[in-house]
Amino acid sequence: MPWPLLPPLLLLLLLAASEAQTTRPCFPGCQCEVETFGLFDSFSLTRVDCSGLGPHIVPVPIPLDTTHLDLSSNRLETVNESVLAGPGYTTLAGLDLSHNLLSGLSPTAFSRLRYLESLDLSHNGLAALPAEAFASSPLSDVNLSHNRLRELSVSAFAAHSQGRAMHVDLSHNWLHRLAPHPAHAGLPAPTIQSLNLAWNRLRAVPDLRDLPLRYLSLDGNPLAAIGPGAFAGLAGLTHLSLGGLQGLPQLAPHGFRELRGLQVLDLSGNPKLTWAGAEVFSGLDSLQELDLSGTALVPLPEKLLFHLPALQSVSVGQGVWCRRLVREGTYPRQPGSTPKVALHCVDTGEPAAKGPDIL
Repeated sequence: MPWPLLPPLLLLLLLAASEAQTTRPCFPGCQCEVETFGLFDSFSLTRVDCSGLGPHIVPVPIPLDTTHLDLSSNRLETVNESVLAGPGYTTLAGLDLSHNLLSGLSPTAFSRLRYLESLDLSHNGLAALPAEAFASSPLSDVNLSHNRLRELSVSAFAAHSQGRAMHVDLSHNWLHRLAPHPAHAGLPAPTIQSLNLAWNRLRAVPDLRDLPLRYLSLDGNPLAAIGPGAFAGLAGLTHLSLGGLQGLPQLAPHGFRELRGLQVLDLSGNPKLTWAGAEVFSGLDSLQELDLSGTALVPLPEKLLFHLPALQSVSVGQGVWCRRLVREGTYPRQPGSTPKVALHCVDTGEPAAKGPDIL
């Protein structure tokens, strides 16, 4: 309906209730973008971008209604409580400190940020984290990728998350050990549901049993072996990625047996990975997707589907993808007979499909 045909009062209400986005005067060099909401723009939020200006920018004054502050690429060497203090900081929900020169953090650097949910510290030189560095904030998203962390405790991520899921990215560090959360720590276990540990120096699967993990990536680590007990306490994990492991990883029989709820397993990019028997996948009763592309785990063993009753598809590389196929046989089914189960493999690079491999 054209705007002129709308009743004047309805038109006024629509315009007042819509979200508006404007700019406002800001600290020299920064950009302040304001979003207004509600009737007659009664509520506003401001995003402040002070990236790429240099270390002289801090401490920078920001509007009282600032929800996100970008201090990335400023060659900052230190961040402490005084840098993140003043009007506007106490209500920050997002803070970007990526691409700086931070080698350490003050233990109280974020102590006044009681509403901080998203923190980006990626692409710095952090070698350690102070104990309880994030304990004062309700963080749900922490990015620490591309730093120099060597050893870390899971307890570092114990925050006032109020039970909300936390996503932690620790990829591309130098981690050789991730200490578990001690039962006597006095703080509840972190609510980490998504943990990215890709491309570190872990030679064994860390003890993560106290975490409510759903997603875990260990891509690119020099894991020596994966055997029984490696994933103890992670029955709720639904997605596990073990792609591109360094060295010659060994998959022992029953190595995944604790992962009863796992739905997706990625073993791609491991050309030296060979079979140790179909019992490797024993216990994966909920697994639906399996990625074996770029591995030596072909041809598929005959007993694969016996150990993976819920499996729906397998990627075996070189454009070949297999899906589960059930052949009912004669109908009506004879008493005592069972349908045949097969993996029907298709080469996506060729117009014609390959015949099914009956398992």
